[in-house]
Amino acid sequence: MIRKGVVITILSGLMFLIACSDPAADQSKAVTGEAAKVTPQNVAGQKFLITPQNSKVEFVGSKVTGSHNGSFGAFTGQIDYAGDPLKSRVNITIDTNSIKADDPKLTERLKTADFFDVAKFPQASFVSTEIKPGGERGATHTVTGNLTMHGVTKAITFPATITVTPEAATVDSSFSINRKDFGINYAGATDNLIRDEVVLKLNIRATKA
Repeated sequence: MIRKGVVITILSGLMFLIACSDPAADQSKAVTGEAAKVTPQNVAGQKFLITPQNSKVEFVGSKVTGSHNGSFGAFTGQIDYAGDPLKSRVNITIDTNSIKADDPKLTERLKTADFFDVAKFPQASFVSTEIKPGGERGATHTVTGNLTMHGVTKAITFPATITVTPEAATVDSSFSINRKDFGINYAGATDNLIRDEVVLKLNIRATKA
């Protein structure tokens, strides 16, 4: 009986540790800085459209007791491809009211002023300003661009794997950002604090315009 009790205690402890693990711990961390000037760009090449039908914008947030998955269901964007990713540009605009979490009550809470404040800030956006070859964790490229969220615009740099065919442009990336860099400061309950780092997951399958 003692051995059985020890095993149960160990298993319970392991399950608790797994539930409380930080999903951002094993992710590349985006470098955040001052927003860069976005210069007009006339890209002579192919345009690929980003839509909810071909792409996903997802996130994972966590607190001391566990994590929640979420996504945005409404967004539009475009990849202006100039024959080389390094000379191309990516932009996307997200309807923040389309946010959805794995808990209906959390979905509504995320729309309030404590978090995204969708009534005041109905859109978030990203536009790339530089794409370089090579990236962390085997990524093919490193992308820098201006992310506007919660009324704050910052430059972020993150790794991404980019591939282009005649019919589609693909961008896959998973990285963490600090929500407080964008003024989302709500701490949560004192005994169940919300972590600052949020994982963003981009699965873009933009199709030829």
